[in-house]
Order: sequence, then C-alpha cells, then structure tokens
Amino acid sequence: MASFLSSATKTAHHLATSLLSAAEAKVGSIIPLKVPIKETDPEKTFTLEGITGKNLIVGVPGAFTGTCSAQVPGYIKAYEQFKQRGVDNIYVVAVNDVFVMKAWKEQLAPEGTPIHFIADDQGAFTGALGMLFDASALLGAPRSKRFVALVEGDTITYLAVESNPGELSVTAAEKVLAWV
Repeated sequence: MASFLSSATKTAHHLATSLLSAAEAKVGSIIPLKVPIKETDPEKTFTLEGITGKNLIVGVPGAFTGTCSAQVPGYIKAYEQFKQRGVDNIYVVAVNDVFVMKAWKEQLAPEGTPIHFIADDQGAFTGALGMLFDASALLGAPRSKRFVALVEGDTITYLAVESNPGELSVTAAEKVLAWV
C-alpha cells in the first residue's frame, strides 16, 4: 500500500508540474501580468500589471538552498550597478511562502535591500512562465527553474535558464550584468 501511495504521489507531482506549466517563456514573451504573487503579507496579493521600465526577474528553486543562497547575494551586492545600467527593480521569485521568503531576505540582507523577494506560493506565476520543474525528489514539490529574465515593460528581452537548476553559471549576477 505504501509503494502505491508513493507512486501515486509522484504521479500527482509530475501531473501538477505539467498542468501548471505553460510553454517555456522565451525572448519576446509577455510575462504573466495578472497572476497574483505576494511579498510581505500572506493575505495580500499583487500582480505585475502596469509594470514599466526595465526589470529583472530572478527565478530560484528554493529559499535557503545552497545554490540559491550563493546566487542571490551577488544581486544584492551588484544592485547599484544594475541601477546604473537602467534596471528599475529586481524581483527574486521562488515557489515558497511569504514567511520563508521574508526570513531568507532578512538572513541575506540583515541591513535591508531594495530587492523584492517574491513568494509564488502556489507556483502559478512561475508555471505561467513555463519555468516549473518537478523538484519533488529533493525539495518535495514542483519548483522554479533557475532563470533570469530581463523584462522591458511587460516583454522579456533577454532570458537565461540554467540547464541544471543546481548549478550557477549563466544566471550569476556578474554574468547578467554583462548583458543588461
């Protein structure tokens, strides 16, 4: 019975990932403007409708994980360099809840940071971008691929996606600074 339940759970996770994910975003794609996300309050959602300017969306598989905790400080450290190159906002998005994202932000930037740590707690935003993958074996559920999208207005103008979400190469802050 236990193996049946285990198998059913795996199947459900694979199915959920498939159903939640649209076709993978690419340069020229419009970001999902009407999908609710959260930042500081678990009961208050907002959307990216009306987003203007040049923004970075940094998708990470999970707060407090080793590679993600190595990646995001690069963006915190280089925030002013990104601003000098015309980036208005940086959004770090993970399929985690608001409490986890707030705690992670406090750990990574105890003095504060203007970078937005976004909770996509249901994976709807990430799924609409086509950036979910089945991470249930390691993280227990579908999670975000490791990606960085440069968004101008509502359109992706540059996109980097790690082929292995456990590695950090094309989405490291210093690599992204080169193409912003």
